[in-house]
Amino acid sequence: MALLEIANLNRSFGGLRAVNDVSFTVHQGSIKAVIGPNGAGKTTLFNLIAGNLAPDGGEVRFNGRRLNGLLPCQIARLGLSRTYQNIKLFAGMTALENVMVGRHVRSRAGFLAGMLNLPATWAEERCIRDKSMELLDLMGIAECADLEVTNLAFGQQRAVEFARALATEPALLLLDEPAAGLNIYETGEVGELIRKIRQQGITVLLVEHDMSLVMDISDEIVVLSFGEKIAEDQPLAIQQNQEVIRIYLGEEEEGSAGGTENAADVSGERVVTHA
Repeated sequence: MALLEIANLNRSFGGLRAVNDVSFTVHQGSIKAVIGPNGAGKTTLFNLIAGNLAPDGGEVRFNGRRLNGLLPCQIARLGLSRTYQNIKLFAGMTALENVMVGRHVRSRAGFLAGMLNLPATWAEERCIRDKSMELLDLMGIAECADLEVTNLAFGQQRAVEFARALATEPALLLLDEPAAGLNIYETGEVGELIRKIRQQGITVLLVEHDMSLVMDISDEIVVLSFGEKIAEDQPLAIQQNQEVIRIYLGEEEEGSAGGTENAADVSGERVVTHA
């Protein structure tokens, strides 16, 4: 069943068409990746889905409901959450407190109840804390709960960000370059975390430049180039797609021994292209 439906989505910035008539679906329970060279429109696409940008045309439907025109907080309440390429944690707060912030989107106590410090708010606060601790444990960093987030290693900060996103109880999680800035070991850990997230019944859509991670964990891959979708298939088929290879490796000049120097590799080897 299609959990997310993208239909003929468009977005321009001045004379630049960043997303051009893009359509695809994300099926419930799957891990789907969006890849493409620099400037392909991947992050713009995420911003359109999550409500950070309004599309010029086309439609985004989540669980059968049209998302066009909704605010990001409204979309989050419907069960669609996201992370960002650059980690956006709250400095001066602990890992646990950061996750609890995400959990409050599911809280019931209003401003007045909190201000009056009513007993009902105490019970809810305990539930929020307990659930947040469970998520930190799921991400393998429960021991970091009381540490200030800026004192954590980069990979641990990414895990806190995952936990905070999961605290909103999403049905679909958008991950924007989850392996950005991570070494090989940390990237492998992120892959395992994403699998854990899927095991919780959460569908995942990710933008990622690390092809080893993409090919390892994805069920399907969408390839963008200059804002247009040029391929959508399973990882093995994407590796063998001649148009994808041409876009990533470039046209070979006559008499040249190889393709474009320092280009990305879609074979699944650890090659990273930067946005």
